[in-house]
Amino acid sequence: MDANARDKIAGPQTRNAGMGPPTSATQATWYFDVISPFSYLALGEIEELAQRIGITWRPILFAALLERWKHLGPAEIPPKRIHTYRLCVFEAERRGIRFRFPPTHPFNPLKPLRLLAALDADPRAVRIVMDRIWRDGLDLSLEENWKATCSALGLDPARAAALVDAAETKAKLRANTDMAVAAGLFGVPTLQIGEEPFWGADALPMARAYLDNPEMFNSGEMHRVATMGASASRTPAAGTR
Repeated sequence: MDANARDKIAGPQTRNAGMGPPTSATQATWYFDVISPFSYLALGEIEELAQRIGITWRPILFAALLERWKHLGPAEIPPKRIHTYRLCVFEAERRGIRFRFPPTHPFNPLKPLRLLAALDADPRAVRIVMDRIWRDGLDLSLEENWKATCSALGLDPARAAALVDAAETKAKLRANTDMAVAAGLFGVPTLQIGEEPFWGADALPMARAYLDNPEMFNSGEMHRVATMGASASRTPAAGTR
């Protein structure tokens, strides 16, 4: 991200959570997609956790993880779609988070993802964009909503368009996504602490417990479940039906 864009976004008390001296030597990476309501539900906890550990924020394309593992997204399974949407609304109410789905979902997230990638996923920029989509329920493909979001970021639409369309920006988002695939991630949001992934907003209590006790996965039932084999598979053996 160029210095002018960064200066417009970052307020006097705002810094990238992956920069500057953290309160702990522990480093983590948070992978997210703006298409994910669960990424929004986790956002406040990630912001709080960034006061404790250094976190690098990485916007990625969730669809690439679905393709990697040959999964369907929750919204692509009709009964799961309704359940997932209701769960998001319930969880937002339970957590006291203002929340409203945009008019259509899934939507094409590439434009806001690329803009955030161009802005080095500055935490304040992520908050602004995610609030517009998931707090206010706006469709950012509409020109008026996009312009208002750019204004909130301190960018004029022409500058934002140049950032979104830049080859460097597209390469950065691809690189972020490739890193997620290489790390074996299978969903968003995922907080990766060292080599350990914590998937979903509901896994963040476990992530905090892991920070308190990094050996928690190395013994007892935690260790056993990680080394268990499978006794059955849905894939038919060769020559069988």
